[in-house]
Amino acid sequence: MTEMQASAKKKAPTPREKLAGELAQPRSPWAEGLHRLARNRLAQVGIVIIGAVIFVAVFAPVLASEDPNNEGIFQAHPEDGKLPPSQMHPMGTDDLGRDMVSLIMYGARVSLMVGFFSVGFAILVGVMLGALAGYWGGFVDSLIMRLMDIVLAFPSILLALVIVVSIGPGLFNAMVAVGIVSIPTYARITRAAVLGEIGKEYVLAARAMGVGPMGILWKHILPNSLAPLIVAASLGIATAILDAAGLGFLGLGAQPPTPEWGLMLSRNRSHIFTSPWMVFFPGVAIMFLVLGFNLLGDGLRDAFDPRLTQGKKTKGG
Repeated sequence: MTEMQASAKKKAPTPREKLAGELAQPRSPWAEGLHRLARNRLAQVGIVIIGAVIFVAVFAPVLASEDPNNEGIFQAHPEDGKLPPSQMHPMGTDDLGRDMVSLIMYGARVSLMVGFFSVGFAILVGVMLGALAGYWGGFVDSLIMRLMDIVLAFPSILLALVIVVSIGPGLFNAMVAVGIVSIPTYARITRAAVLGEIGKEYVLAARAMGVGPMGILWKHILPNSLAPLIVAASLGIATAILDAAGLGFLGLGAQPPTPEWGLMLSRNRSHIFTSPWMVFFPGVAIMFLVLGFNLLGDGLRDAFDPRLTQGKKTKGG
């Protein structure tokens, strides 16, 4: 009996062996992608930048030295106009004497809202159109994708400019315009993903079980096609922020007194030689936020794109 107990003790796995066994188990594609993303240094930098901007946007009322009134207007201090960066105003003041740090902090809210709303709108419409085109095919596919090709034939910023001119300037109209010009990107990605999934066994099994077309599409195919959409969305937010800033610079996006970074560049461009900080800091803010989303998007693409992953493994082998 003692020998049997001793042999049982010898066969019992150690904690290290248990951990090794758990690590040896295959991960799901999402877990494997997140694991690769966590090891991507550039993606980590992008997450830090985006997290910092979100933190500043959320806590702007606490961090900023000046706050807008109920109508969103910052109080002007003409006597403090165009002060250079100092201890009291680390980024200086604009021509109305308003603290640039406070304006940029509140401007982060506007830029993030523009990016998320525009991309969210584009994904909502684009996924619906792309899913219908990929699943039904035939005339529906041809009609939807030819419309998408027509939209893609125009430069995105030019088409957004035409749309805003048609419906009128303003922040909301600019967000809608930027979202409209981004719809074809997500429609094409969704269509390609649906075509890649529609012939797989789990779809055929769902059909055999009597699941309807809409159930198959929304409950089975689309949840397995999210990875390329997430990658495109992270990169699309950066493009949306740039396009909205461009519209704001042209006076067709956000209107005064909204503290939008592109509008700040437009208002202060005449002071670029006499008070360069009024243009430099809003431009740097746009650059860093766009850089953060681009780095995160590249990291997501490397983590979740199976073709890149297989290519790297092949080269490594």
